[in-house]
Amino acid sequence: MFKKLRIVKEFLGVKNFTSKEDLERYQKEKLEQRLTSHGSEFYPNSNKLEDFPIINKKIFMENFDAINTVQIKKEEAYRVAIASEQSRDFSSKIGNISVGLSSGTSGSRGIFLVSEAESAKWAGYILKRVLPSPLLQKHKIAFFLRANSNLYESINSLLIKFKFYDLILPIEEHIEELNAQQPTLLIAPAQVLKLLALSDKLDINPLKIISVAEVLEEEDETIISERFSQKVHQIYQCTEGFLAHTCKEGNLHLNEDRVYIEKEFLDKEKYRFSPIITDFFRSSQPVIRYRLDDILVLEKEPCACGSVFTRIKKIEGRCDDILKVKDLNDNPYNLFPDFIRRAIITASDRVKEYAVEHREDGLHIFLEPLEVKEEVEKSLKKLYTEQGLKELIHFYSPYKRGKLTDKRRRVKQL
Repeated sequence: MFKKLRIVKEFLGVKNFTSKEDLERYQKEKLEQRLTSHGSEFYPNSNKLEDFPIINKKIFMENFDAINTVQIKKEEAYRVAIASEQSRDFSSKIGNISVGLSSGTSGSRGIFLVSEAESAKWAGYILKRVLPSPLLQKHKIAFFLRANSNLYESINSLLIKFKFYDLILPIEEHIEELNAQQPTLLIAPAQVLKLLALSDKLDINPLKIISVAEVLEEEDETIISERFSQKVHQIYQCTEGFLAHTCKEGNLHLNEDRVYIEKEFLDKEKYRFSPIITDFFRSSQPVIRYRLDDILVLEKEPCACGSVFTRIKKIEGRCDDILKVKDLNDNPYNLFPDFIRRAIITASDRVKEYAVEHREDGLHIFLEPLEVKEEVEKSLKKLYTEQGLKELIHFYSPYKRGKLTDKRRRVKQL
């Protein structure tokens, strides 16, 4: 009961910032509190952000024991998390601390720790940000993901019924259950939403649809949106925190009342950046100046919703998927994955599925149907000409769908 009250308190306390000065004042206060009370052996004792090292997942995991403040050893946490993954029972804890694993998109898996208090705070905040109107009516949430968590289950209440759909099972096995549940809120990775949208056996009419866990591409968004007659919203959530959500106008905003974000720009125009995040409220496993490998694209126009939270045009992919190529003068050139994606999807309206791997010998392109390879070839060569790049050698193969438990990455730099 106490936890439910905490969730309600957080829910009621979430507000929108329409004044940049108010937001900056709030961030300054929360940032100082975080830096001076982190309680971690790893971080320095300072109230200046610049005194803290910029870290990444590798450093974070190498220093797991020193970073967390609840005296949990990495080996123990990993053992509990793996046991949950294998049994598909995600209720295990170490004391009152929930333990989980990230999906390991970058090749390594992160371990996250969340206390009861942090779980309640997260639940109240995310419910306020994502529940469809009216907020206080009964809602049924259908949630598709690779793994469940005590964190997600914490939102169950008299008004909210949460149901986890395990992606380890074929999507067809979930259709009947979804039809019986009749969710008001459907949350799933983009590739799963697309499969559901294409199913002629699915008969649900959710009030809101949210894409999570992977890049939502325009062509998939169109299919999903048309099938359910509504806009597809997004949540940008990772092991390190709840970083962004879609506002009532349908635009993606960083949650700058939860995290302080430094922008490491990747292009000279200062549109693409990697976020370096400091979470104001994570205490069992403080996250301070943690560089994510994601590529975010800024939208510099203000939003009609009135929020002053930074607006994001899209989440483009990962930095380690930027293609390392050469220009016509043999100089190194970073080709962002979105350029490759656009060249392929605009090549022909017959392109149904695709994936690209950049290997030492060239681009390996997997297509459905394979017959569109001539159009794709022309489109890619046009891209190289426009960007002033040396042409890559292309190898074409039929597209094969991967497991739904794997995050989809359309373009990979191997």
